[in-house]
Amino acid sequence: MTAAILKRENANPCDALRFDDIDLCFSTGYGRYSIDFAKKNISEISCHGLGAFTVNPAIRTVVDIGGQDCKVIAVDETGMVSDFAMNDKCAAGTGRCLEILAKALGVELGQLGALSQKARRPVSITNKCSIFMEMEVLYSMYAGKKIADIAFGINQAVAKRLATLAKGMKIREKVAITGGVSKNSGVVNELEKLLEIKFTPLAVDPQIVGALGAAVFAHNELAGAGGSQQQLAAG
Repeated sequence: MTAAILKRENANPCDALRFDDIDLCFSTGYGRYSIDFAKKNISEISCHGLGAFTVNPAIRTVVDIGGQDCKVIAVDETGMVSDFAMNDKCAAGTGRCLEILAKALGVELGQLGALSQKARRPVSITNKCSIFMEMEVLYSMYAGKKIADIAFGINQAVAKRLATLAKGMKIREKVAITGGVSKNSGVVNELEKLLEIKFTPLAVDPQIVGALGAAVFAHNELAGAGGSQQQLAAG
């Protein structure tokens, strides 16, 4: 993920972008160190926290579920990280886990959320390791379980993993969810039940919140003023 601040005011992002149009570029995400023209590399934790806060300054907790890890991030009244919990040691509870299990089930990743809404006799997937979860999915299929019921079990199992991580922190409302898995309604619905919260919708694509946060960090550095961050959030 990269974020750039343009020299041209009111620049149309759809226009062809030239390198010399960029005033400052920060990078974030797992590939941030490979962006050699980025002036700074900012952690995903900081960028998702500030990005969500910028969209809605009432946000105090961000649940980020990406392809490689999941994070719960607490931010203060300025959008800076005050605490976080992270799981990056195991694929379970991540988009990669869902991708593996969707493939085992024989459906597209994007179908899991809608499928789980059709469940009538949900399957319980109890393992916490993605490899053994995959075996459970295959066994359930062999046993003749309905695809929708298995999809529900997959989403519920991932949500439980995330809820365990989240419950290790104090969840302060309002709570936003970011990352690609936020588009899976099955995981989102189960996570809301487990945490007894309602996620606050963001007015931007949840997959670009980290890039937005990096852009705000770049903006603040250019502005060189401590108050610029809140001015940008309010605007």
